[in-house]
Order: sequence, then structure tokens, then C-alpha cells
Amino acid sequence: MRSLVLLPGFMCDSDLWTDMVPDLEALGSLHYGNVYEDSSLEGMAQRVLADAPDRFVLVGFSMGGFVARVLTLMAPERVAGVAFVASSARGYSDEERARRQAGYRPGDRPPPAAGAVTTAMGLHPDRETDPVLLNRLRAMQRRLGPEVRKRQAALVRRDGYADLERITCPSLVVACRQDRLRTFAETERMAQHLPQSNFAILEDCGHMAPLEKPQELATLLATWIHRTGL
Repeated sequence: MRSLVLLPGFMCDSDLWTDMVPDLEALGSLHYGNVYEDSSLEGMAQRVLADAPDRFVLVGFSMGGFVARVLTLMAPERVAGVAFVASSARGYSDEERARRQAGYRPGDRPPPAAGAVTTAMGLHPDRETDPVLLNRLRAMQRRLGPEVRKRQAALVRRDGYADLERITCPSLVVACRQDRLRTFAETERMAQHLPQSNFAILEDCGHMAPLEKPQELATLLATWIHRTGL
């Protein structure tokens, strides 16, 4: 039976995938990668590999895509195919890393004034005040807590576009048209550097694709998996 290993983004837990589970389970058994106990991409990748099936399809969302790149190069014989969703291979500047360590995601707005409407830059502009989505984002962050945030914020993310050229398994890159945390160009550039890449776009979608467009994302993954024979 096919296995899928799912790697979440910064301060996201398994609830990130909840709305996709019925569709993903039709593709195979699901395994949730542990990216919470290490403060390096290599450490995260090694921990995921230790718990993963012998061979699997890897799906990395946002930060999880950085881990997926490292993991695929670390154990290419075990990764049948790899999908990068709303991710990048761009190196982070010292300023961006400092912002994360201070508790912000790249692009976040300052804390709102008392009585102001809370927004999330990770969501499509039309959904940035959606109470259900905001509550889910906050709940994941509360469950993971400050120690996980500290470890994930400490990640060193060096430019990895050249590394992508050594990933020879089938790959899928998904960009979100209204993503305000990843530029369209940096995500599209991933597909240009992957030897066996497929590139797809989620329209009317902000950065948080698994929450905003779960069925559409699952369809893209299923189409890619079946087309490439994974």
C-alpha cells in the first residue's frame, strides 16, 4: 500500500491536514512527520526518516518543504516522489530569522491595538479575518507552545535552489496565487530547478493552502500521484 508522509509548516500540527484526510486516505496510509523536537533541518529530516515507512511519497508544506528537500537528498532511495506546497528554497536573511525568533512569521503585521480586528497574513485577503480559520491557526500555535516555536524559529535556511537539481524523483510544486508569505516567483523557481517537476497553481488561495483549499490541493496531489505512477 502507498504511504504518504506529511510535513507541516511553521507552528502547525496535524490539524493542518484535517480537511484533507478523507481524500488523502484514498491515496494511501498517512504518516505525520515530527518536526517539533529539533532546531535544524537535518535533525528534523533524520527524525522523520526514523519513523517513516521504508518508501513513501513526501508532502512538505511551507517550512515542511525545506525539510522535504533535505530529507529527499538524505535518503533518495526511500522517497518515491516529493511535493512542495507553498514552499521555497530561498535562503533567509538575518533579519527574517530574527523576526521569527521574536515570534513573528515573515510578513506578519504588528500586534493589533486593543479592540482592533485580528488578521492573518498567511490567509487570502478575503479570509484574513475568518474566525474559524483564525481560531484553528491560534489553536495549533497554543498546542505546540513556546518551546517548539523557539526551535523552529532557530532554523537556518540557506539557499537551496542548486540542491533541487539533484532531486531526480518525480516532484510537484504548488504555488498559491494570493500567497503573501511566499512570492510566486520563488515558488515557481523551485519547479524550474527540479529535473522531473510538475507545477500547479491554486487560484483564490493564500499561503495556508491545506486550510483554505483542502479539496483542491488534495486533487492536485492525487492527479500528480496517479499521472506519475507513484
